[in-house]
Amino acid sequence: MMTRLCGGLIIVALAFGSARAQDIPKGEAAFTQYVATQLQRAIQGETVKVEGPLTLGVAGLQANLDRIFAFCSKNASGCGNEVSNYVKAVAETYKDRSAPPSKEAVRVVVRAQAYLTGAQSLPKPPKLAPRPLAGGFIMLPALDTPRAIRILGEDDNERLGLSSDDVFNLGLANLRKHLKPLMSVAKVTQAGQIGQLSGDAYHSSRLALLESWAPLAKAQGGKLIVAAPATDAVIYFGDDTPTAIEAFRLLAKNVSSRVPNPLSTELLRWTPARWEVVR
Repeated sequence: MMTRLCGGLIIVALAFGSARAQDIPKGEAAFTQYVATQLQRAIQGETVKVEGPLTLGVAGLQANLDRIFAFCSKNASGCGNEVSNYVKAVAETYKDRSAPPSKEAVRVVVRAQAYLTGAQSLPKPPKLAPRPLAGGFIMLPALDTPRAIRILGEDDNERLGLSSDDVFNLGLANLRKHLKPLMSVAKVTQAGQIGQLSGDAYHSSRLALLESWAPLAKAQGGKLIVAAPATDAVIYFGDDTPTAIEAFRLLAKNVSSRVPNPLSTELLRWTPARWEVVR
């Protein structure tokens, strides 16, 4: 999976073919030009411009390459696949940019506060409607498409004919329908075990559905601590001793540092009323 901020959009690319790692330049300028060339091949009828190091522009969209460049610097063997994923996702977003949003495709996604900081730094920052979840986690309405997840702005609410609250509630309802029941994909952990959910772009968004975690917490004796180190992954366990928590915290940091789509290293504890930050 690959997550990318692009002109106020979050792009989650699905699996496609990859270029050979040895064909991809390592320097920022050369890498930027390489991705620009790949994107230009994928998008016909529009010019892809190099706006600066690790920054591309196409039809008013800004494609930032900082995270994918950092990933490629550490993971040469997986670089080609991630570049291909990214190019295809941006091209799909470009093609679908004017398509009217569908109510059936509305979702709520969980992201880190840093996403808002990045979005607001764009030349034309989108008007977003975040809701707090816990700690540095926020919830945002988004639009699901076959190859990308696009964050919805306030102008999209008008196109949907719904209020901000209605869009958010619709996104939660659709998310519940989209996801399999948690207990059908999550295993109850025993002492010393770590559970994980991975491979679905909406796994981290399960944190928005607090009540769905109640059966797992109950099965683990009321103890449930989670982390979402990547947008498509959640790890969890059922031990709240200081030693176990610190080991789990290190694991979350390690996972987040090695994935192309990092989300957060913050730990959350489940309670019936809310998620609470583990200090």
